[in-house]
Parts: sequence; structure tokens; C-alpha cells
Amino acid sequence: MGLCYGKDLPVDDDAEPHSVAPAANAADTTPSRKASAASPWSSPYPAGVSPSPARSTPRRFFRWPLPPPSPAKHIKAVLMKRHGRPQPPETVIPEDDGGEEEQALDKNFGYGKNFEAKYELGKEVGRGHFGNTCSAKVKNGQIKGQLVAVKIVSKAKMTTPISVEDVQREVKILKAFSGQMHLLKFYDVFEDALNVYMVMELCEGGELLDRILSRGGKYEEEDAKAIVLQILSVVSFCHLQGVVHRDLKPENFLFTTRDENAPMKMIDFGLSDFVRPDERLNDVVGSAYYVAPEVLHRSYSTEADIWSIGVITYILLCGSRPFWAQTESEIFRAVLRAHPNFDGPPWPSLSPEAKDFVKRLLNKDYRKRMSAAQALSHPWLRDHQGQIPLDILIYKLVKLYLQATPFKRAALKALSKALTDDELLYLRSQYKLLQPNKDGCVSLENFRRALLQNATDVMKESRVPDILKSLEPLANKRMNFEEFCAAAISPYQLEALESWEWIANTAFRYFEQEGNKVISIKELAQEMNLTPASHSIINDWIRPSDGKLSFLGYTKFLHGVTIRGPNTTRHH
Repeated sequence: MGLCYGKDLPVDDDAEPHSVAPAANAADTTPSRKASAASPWSSPYPAGVSPSPARSTPRRFFRWPLPPPSPAKHIKAVLMKRHGRPQPPETVIPEDDGGEEEQALDKNFGYGKNFEAKYELGKEVGRGHFGNTCSAKVKNGQIKGQLVAVKIVSKAKMTTPISVEDVQREVKILKAFSGQMHLLKFYDVFEDALNVYMVMELCEGGELLDRILSRGGKYEEEDAKAIVLQILSVVSFCHLQGVVHRDLKPENFLFTTRDENAPMKMIDFGLSDFVRPDERLNDVVGSAYYVAPEVLHRSYSTEADIWSIGVITYILLCGSRPFWAQTESEIFRAVLRAHPNFDGPPWPSLSPEAKDFVKRLLNKDYRKRMSAAQALSHPWLRDHQGQIPLDILIYKLVKLYLQATPFKRAALKALSKALTDDELLYLRSQYKLLQPNKDGCVSLENFRRALLQNATDVMKESRVPDILKSLEPLANKRMNFEEFCAAAISPYQLEALESWEWIANTAFRYFEQEGNKVISIKELAQEMNLTPASHSIINDWIRPSDGKLSFLGYTKFLHGVTIRGPNTTRHH
């Protein structure tokens, strides 16, 4: 395949247009390529804001057969907002910057002041969003003489309240996650009048991007599995803690040593955020090639990271990006409307499981994507997987099940009886992690204990345990495995399976035997919280012959009707 490059993608012009506000198109800043003609598609950038130059390690050069698109162009509007950089005339950044003057910012974090007494700075080893990273030698203490990495963030660049919060949050996350599998050890944090210094483990094996390039632009399928397993493992841990990374890409995974089989560590939590179980974030951050569609729609959660992992996996397997164009605005258009190419080389020579795996991560409907824990149980990874971790998704789904009507529960129970062995493997692993009681059932205490056994200080910060309040109905009842399966499945995810038609037909047969009942349009509307004005939507869901749900009505009832309304979002 050669080196990692981008393919032009067919665009579905009949697709539903995106919802970002119209603005000027972003200009291409890649030095070796002419800017393309202005796109008719509206960019999410504010008027006059162009994309930022590519971020890469200083003085890195490669020979390419063609001028390469940047693998890590960042969304400049967010950088401008976070850093408080001057904006072009008439530019309006849609997010609130807090309205505070730089002079009013308190940049005293309360960190230690004696960095130079403990560490001797060495050469620069990397440069990221908001700071550079240097090696340093420890002068004293238990690890005297050891080399460490020091991320240096300039206080002069902290010109908005958000930029100060970013540093505080990154330190909290690094401290809480220190030493976890595939995460850096965190040693200490210091500050002086000019900078904040975050002292961490030094990884000397280089970026995943470098390894991809050294292999000719892609990995063999078996080798790619080992990489994806590590990424999913660490991301599933972060999501359980209520942390969304928001900037997953090959540059943010480092190998600990130069050894071919060295483990990877995920880095750079500078754009990460805490996200509560029922919360949607709305600030557009990340890197253009890896950004999820719902981020551009300004309503997203942890599923945005799963999309990014799908992009990384696509690159690992075939050496090209699934979405590419010559300007960032056109990249965003492709992300929203184009479909990845799974027909060209090397996809015909790869396993069907590999293709299915990537498709289930790159579903434009975030509700249909696998979670990180579910992805670890996918058949493509089955021969390599260890224990599947606890998934916060089951808590969200069980909560919805407990809030559902008896009729909706009957529909879900029928659906659960049609599950394939692949889906049951994941559910059995989650049920086992809840440590069922001697009678084989689980209650609220099982859910509470399993969650708190995995808790860190960050989980409290993101208020993940609050979801246990929604599971209070389980305080006085027990749930066996059969009911757990009904509660912990997502019809949306099942709809994304190639076997969905068979699953739905099988489930409907069970529903006809055990759950279907005579129901009026009015009663069905009440079941689905629809207003009288929406009754026409469900008119053909009920069979005229007996007044019960038809097969169409059953599948539509499972899926639900999306009525636009206020979301629980946090402006940042």
C-alpha cells in the first residue's frame, strides 16, 4: 500500500445536511498543496477562521509519493478560544470564554515551587496543544538519576478561564490515572511564575504514527489487533471513570521502549473532559481527521472517542484515512456525509470480522456504535482478549429499562431471546463482573459494589456514581440473567448488525407469543410520550385485523421516535 495516505471518497449528496451554522470555508494551509476551490458546504468555523497548521514533532521529515495531508490538523477556533488569541475582524466564536479579562485570572495553582531543585531539564522530546515536553533527570529522592518527561505549560498562554481549567483538569486526571494499564506514571507537578511543570514517566519508543510509517504505512491484521486491544483497554477504563479523551490519534500513543513488542501508553489529556452519565458536551475540539460527526453537531459524549478509534483502526489496516479532503471544511463534510471505502485493497484480503469491527466503530449514529468494552468482546479480537472490563453502558441501559413501561419491557425481553452468541458473550461477562448472589441474581448492591470497586477520584469528579440513584428500584428486587439481558441490550446497536433482520423476526415471534397485546393509537402514543400532533407517525404500526403491533410497529416501537427537544449539554 505504501505510506499512509488519504483516499478521495464518494459523497452521498442525498444525505441529511448537518446542523452547524453557516460560515466561511476553511483554507488549506498545507504548504506543498494548492488550496482547492471554495466548497459549497458550510464550515463549522466562524467566519474568517482558517485551520491551524499541522502539529508534528519538530524537524520531522518523511519522503512521500505525493504531498501528504496533515495527520493532525487541529480545530483552530477552539485553540483561539482556549488561549485567548486575537481573532480576525468580525469573527464570532460561538462558545462563551467566560467574559473575564486576563488580568483577573488567578494562575496560582498551589503546586510545589521547587522544580529546579529536584529536576534537571534536558532536550525537548515533543510538542503538543498547549505546551512542550522535555526529558529531565531526577536530582534526588528514590528515583535519583532516572530520566522522566516534563510537560511544560506556559502561564503566559493561559489567557482565558478555560485554559486555566484545562491545566487543573489535566493534572487531576494524570494523578488519578497514574500507573493504570497503558497510562503514564505521574510523579509530581510544580509551578513557578512562568510555567506549570507536570512530571511523568518517559516513553522512549516513539509514537504509534512513527511505527505505522516504519511498516510502510499500515500493519498486518494480526499485529493491528495487538495495537487496537491496548487502545480499547485504556479507553474503556477512561470512559468508566467519566472521562472522554477527545483527541485520540496515532500521535497520542507512545511506546515505552524501542522494542517491537513494547506496550503503548496513551498521552495528552489536555483536551479531555469529565462527562456525567446523562450529559452531552458541545464544544468542538479534536483533530479534523479523527473528529466524530456528533462533535460537529455539538452534542456528544464518550462515543466520540469510539469513532476516533475506528479511524485509527482503519488506518492501521489499510494505510489510508477513511475521510480525507484538501481542506478541513471538506474533511468535515466527508465525516458528516461520506462513507468509508471498504471495497478497495486491501479490504478484500482482510477478514470479514475486521471489516465488521471497523464498520461498527464508524457508524455515523453514535447510538449504534459499540462501546470500548463491547469492542473488546468482538469476534475479531476474541482470540487475543483478556477479561472484558466493566462497562458504564450497562448502567445506562438498565436505568432506561427500569424507567420503561411493562409493555416496553416485554418488547425488550422478546428481543433478548433472539440474541446471538456473540452478543451473549459480552452480556455474560458484564453479569459476571456484577458478582451475582448465591441465588444467581443481582440487585442494586451488586451494581454499586462493581462500580465502586473500579472508582478513582476522577469518577467522583465526573459524578458517575450518581447513576446509582436511577437504579434504586433494584433495592428491593432481584434481577436474574434473563432479565438482565433484556435490560442491558440496545436496540440501536442491534440494528447495526448484519443479522438484524433475522434477530428482529425471531424476536417478533417471541413477542407475538408472550408480549403483544391489543393497543390503541392513543395508548401507544402514551407509551412513547408522543403528543397528539404526532399520532400520524404511528398510525400504520397497529394491525387493523386485531389491534396489535405489526412487525413494523414492533421494530419502530423498539427504536423509538426522536422528537427534537432540549438536551442536557454543558457549554465549555
